[in-house]
Amino acid sequence: MGFGPHLLLAVLEGLVTSAVLALTALGLSLVFGVMRVVNVAHGELFMLGAVLAWAVTTAVGGSPALGFAAALVIAPLIVGAVAVLAERLVLRRVDYDPEATIVATIGLLYIIQQLALTFYGADARPVPPPYNMRIALPWFGYSAYKLSVIGASALLLAVAWLVLTRTRAGLIMRATQYDRETAQAFGIPVERVYAAVFAIGAMLAAIAAVLIVPITQAHYLMGQDPLLLSFAVVIIGGLGSLRGTVVAALLIGVSDGVISMFFSPTLAKLIATLAVAMVLVFRPQGLFGKAM
Repeated sequence: MGFGPHLLLAVLEGLVTSAVLALTALGLSLVFGVMRVVNVAHGELFMLGAVLAWAVTTAVGGSPALGFAAALVIAPLIVGAVAVLAERLVLRRVDYDPEATIVATIGLLYIIQQLALTFYGADARPVPPPYNMRIALPWFGYSAYKLSVIGASALLLAVAWLVLTRTRAGLIMRATQYDRETAQAFGIPVERVYAAVFAIGAMLAAIAAVLIVPITQAHYLMGQDPLLLSFAVVIIGGLGSLRGTVVAALLIGVSDGVISMFFSPTLAKLIATLAVAMVLVFRPQGLFGKAM
């Protein structure tokens, strides 16, 4: 293939990465934006979603589409329930203190990771895609499932925007974000809002994992890269900013795809790290975030 086909392939692969990264980072950004909690265990909740996707598809058997559909419903619900349990038993007990929650979620990270190793094992295991089709493009055929991942992510991001900006639930979240004490004085159940937000953030990560696991494989150590890249996205885009999350995910994902294709994956990671450092130095609140 010449330059044009290689570039198109790199951009498409970068968009798939961006789609999954945007959902994962949105969960991390939402939790920090509303709760002011840095969830270091976010990557392990992503991993748990992938492992559960394998478990559900294996248990269902039969048609890959049926197993995948079941995993897309069951895995996020279980991960959301785990997040609610963690919020009530851990975060609420330390009163959402920023320093204490970092330590607590580091502990949660290792607990989830070791439980996955114990019950799932150390092997990477594939999850079959719900369908195997290829879309004819000008130079080559491309996976229809990968294109559907991009479309599903775009739809979920649009739903998240509508919920946050056009619904009463979104108004309650934003009120809690701006002033916890005032929101509580007006009768908003802040602790219930926190539990719901923490669960939604975890479920977004789990959905992203279920979408990507037919392309990669489920592994008990797969949470590290999503966590680090999600931190890069929320730092560049701005903590709590949906627009910033989407823009930063596109920048990181597409640049990673193009640079990895024409140069090396290591250079792509170095440039992403440099971009994070530059933002922290010159615009600490991120491209679309507000100064705190």
